[in-house]
Amino acid sequence: MTDELKIFCKNTGEYIPIDGGETLFSVYNTLKRRLGFEALCALVNNKCEDLRYPVYGPKHVEFVGMSSSFGQRVYVRSLCMVLYKAVRDLFPGKRLHIEHAISGGFYCKLKHDEQELTPAAVQAIKQRMREIVDENIIFQRRERLTADVIEMFRQQGLNDKVRLLESVGGMYTVYYKLGDTIDSFYGPLVPSTGVLRVFDLQPYEQGMLLLPPSRTQPTVPAQRTEMPKMFKAFTDYVAFNDVIGIYDVGTLNKAVHNKYASLLIAVAEALHNKMFDKIAYFIAERFHRGDARVVLIAGPSSSGKTTSSKRLAIQLLTHYIKPKVIELDNYFVNRDLTPRDESGEYDYESLYALDLEQFNTDLADLIAGREVNMPTYNFTTGQREYRGNTLKLEENEILLIEGIHGLNPDLTPHIPEHLKFRLYVSALTTLSIDDHNWVSTSDTRLLRRIIRDAKYRGSNAQDTIARWPSVRRGEEKWIFPFQENADATFNSSLLFELAVMRQHAEPLLRRVPSSVPEYAEANRLLRFLAYFEPLAEKDIPSTSLLREFLGGSSFNY
Repeated sequence: MTDELKIFCKNTGEYIPIDGGETLFSVYNTLKRRLGFEALCALVNNKCEDLRYPVYGPKHVEFVGMSSSFGQRVYVRSLCMVLYKAVRDLFPGKRLHIEHAISGGFYCKLKHDEQELTPAAVQAIKQRMREIVDENIIFQRRERLTADVIEMFRQQGLNDKVRLLESVGGMYTVYYKLGDTIDSFYGPLVPSTGVLRVFDLQPYEQGMLLLPPSRTQPTVPAQRTEMPKMFKAFTDYVAFNDVIGIYDVGTLNKAVHNKYASLLIAVAEALHNKMFDKIAYFIAERFHRGDARVVLIAGPSSSGKTTSSKRLAIQLLTHYIKPKVIELDNYFVNRDLTPRDESGEYDYESLYALDLEQFNTDLADLIAGREVNMPTYNFTTGQREYRGNTLKLEENEILLIEGIHGLNPDLTPHIPEHLKFRLYVSALTTLSIDDHNWVSTSDTRLLRRIIRDAKYRGSNAQDTIARWPSVRRGEEKWIFPFQENADATFNSSLLFELAVMRQHAEPLLRRVPSSVPEYAEANRLLRFLAYFEPLAEKDIPSTSLLREFLGGSSFNY
């Protein structure tokens, strides 16, 4: 051991001498009592690495547990490999597909299996997972020539991974070995299965729901929440993917490579048109019988609410209904009355940042046919102003109100339910990287926001990434609990969008300095985007929802 070779541990704020060649796991074992938590991975020079990472030189190291989003992802990925091994042990030849996050967990099924998973089968898989955890098997990280890994995956029947690796074309590929089972993920895993003590597996729809630890109480599994409307929205899009033959990133890359992208874009955009017209038809049916005078449009950040409201307005016109728009932001209370968050900052995402009493009074007057003096919020002074703007609702007119609180009953408690139509907009990504690696809906939205913020709001990727956890906390509190209140759900995702966004997002992400904490997330997103064959945006129409973020839209924002 020499004084020259040391790593800096951010957790303890000290330099730790090392010999060189020892793993982060061995360093962690000397510190675990002082850290006070179980480390799942580490940020090494602000890059996420597993604890089997060997250290040969000076590094900046931060050990990470379940309180971090990085630790949560590592835990879930590792749990997914245990699930795959359990399925492979019990049902040889069956193909496990982990489709998407839903109901507090991750929906899984045996793909192309004609029969539903029985409760007994799910219980058997869960029991086998428990046995694998109790055996405390090491996750062995390996790296070999991609051609060799492709052949190993082909022999194990993982043709989805074969397609992906053949389309990406890297020379070397990292994979993990768990007993006699191999798999690959776009991030590290925990050291061994014994870490994965907290989980549950339950029958769900035609498959099963994998429940990881609760984010608020990591010593117990997450609670399942019933979300039939959201599940149907996902299922409808998965069915669409199957029809057009784009199941995962490998098949998408092949379509781009074979010059089928223009057709893919046209079909995906046509599906959006069809969905908007279907929603407009539902609204028109209710409107023409005297109901649905107010359409409330809600959704999380960068879900495409603004373009959705504009395209829905066009479709309503084809049903002889003229839309008029109210912007909820104009009903902010004066700044000195705005609630503050846990950091003491103004919380503009709180429902109570709005003057609910005045909003409901104005809404009731408009529905009754009375003319209303409409407010304008001055963001410079933080005061509500009245500038002589008036609004009156005629017989053939309907109100469109876009805002994050549209599905919350407390927004419009004094408006009769039959007069309201609630629309939820979200980018429910159904494309998978491969059968065991799904595309996170929140990652799609974050990339949209990074591109939009840089183009229109003067914010760099570092700033957007830094704000994202706060945005997500606001969504968890004010939006997601009310998703099932929607009368209709619009899935704003487009199968091709990540291939297009890659070229816009990569330069922005590469500008994030490696010395800042946000680099860890920027690096993760760059690794993720590298799976996608780049796609030019020339065939994307000016009315596309994606234009809200890329630019070139025919709508004014």
